[in-house]
Amino acid sequence: MSTLSTTRRLFLKRLAGYGAGFALLTASKTSLAESKAALTGIRISQASSNHTRVVFDLSKNVEHNVFALTNPHRIVVDLSQTRKSKALSVGRDSTNLLSGLRSAIRDSGDLRVVFDMKNKVSPRSFALQPDGSSGHRLVVDLNSGSLEPTAIETSEQQRQKRKKEFIIVLDPGHGGRDPGAIGKKGTLEKNITLAVARKMKAIINRTEGYRAVLTRDGDRYIALRNRVAKARELRADLFVSLHADSFRSPNVKGASVYALSLNGASSEAARWIAEKENKSDLIGGISLDDKDDLIASVLLDLSQTATIQDSLELGSDVLKHIGKVSNLNNKIVQQAEFAVLKAPDMPSILIETAFLSNPAEERKLRTSKHQHKIAKAVFAGIKNHLKQRQV
Repeated sequence: MSTLSTTRRLFLKRLAGYGAGFALLTASKTSLAESKAALTGIRISQASSNHTRVVFDLSKNVEHNVFALTNPHRIVVDLSQTRKSKALSVGRDSTNLLSGLRSAIRDSGDLRVVFDMKNKVSPRSFALQPDGSSGHRLVVDLNSGSLEPTAIETSEQQRQKRKKEFIIVLDPGHGGRDPGAIGKKGTLEKNITLAVARKMKAIINRTEGYRAVLTRDGDRYIALRNRVAKARELRADLFVSLHADSFRSPNVKGASVYALSLNGASSEAARWIAEKENKSDLIGGISLDDKDDLIASVLLDLSQTATIQDSLELGSDVLKHIGKVSNLNNKIVQQAEFAVLKAPDMPSILIETAFLSNPAEERKLRTSKHQHKIAKAVFAGIKNHLKQRQV
């Protein structure tokens, strides 16, 4: 009896151990599954005969990889640690370019989606953060022609393509009572930005088909929103704000280029809707004066999506050319909520030309020769961008 009782106790102890182990394994699998992103939807639309857009709706931001395969033509999208979803059983999975799609979970746990194409296409992808009405999204654009910006084109943007003269508003940062950053040698950011802007204006105005206007041509303070307002009054094609950075460490160096962040766009859209006087303005060639708040919000969102995309492409072109004459602090365009970048219908970038807190870069920025190099490089990037935008 004693032996049986001991054996039974050992059996029950082991069984309890197995149960605990099974519970841990189940909990681990559940935790792993919950840690994965969920694909909540997929939308396929034909923007034009040579452009198909695919939008993945996701529960959170995921790393992704997009590449093309041939024989036959396919586009592969790998979504890191994403669960397979019934959303992939879309009703419409064919366009002029797309014949169908397939999907499978890879050994790595990534979700692979394969688009079968009717002919060769060039893919391009970008992620969108939640904006209040939509969650995380991954946008994949499939183009059989050249890679033109894929967001909607407003009537204002179409008008700009047809015009014979491009108006570029240059905004020398700071001024007057606002000196901006101050270097070790006493160099004032407001003076450097004005010097570079004046040189750039002279270069631009010597070039046929281009005209530059400064938001300030002297040492005076101008409110940030007034700088943007001046550019919009001129119906400017581009807005370029010039700055010189500063940091607590003197070792940090290099130029950066910024475009508006999505959060900044969302907050600005809300402001435009709230301030009734803005409704008489033209947003991308569309008057908001006779629109209710919902429709106005949708129109603003469409216009800002196009503008941010154009700003990112402009910034990328400018960065490539600045990198030929100066160090780069960031090799890709950064995004932030700078007030001067918030015009909803005008591509805008902010350039940090260098760090005044870095002694070597301060010395260079003080020289007319380096100021001219920066001005020339920025304009070269702008010209390259605008040529690609023309029909």
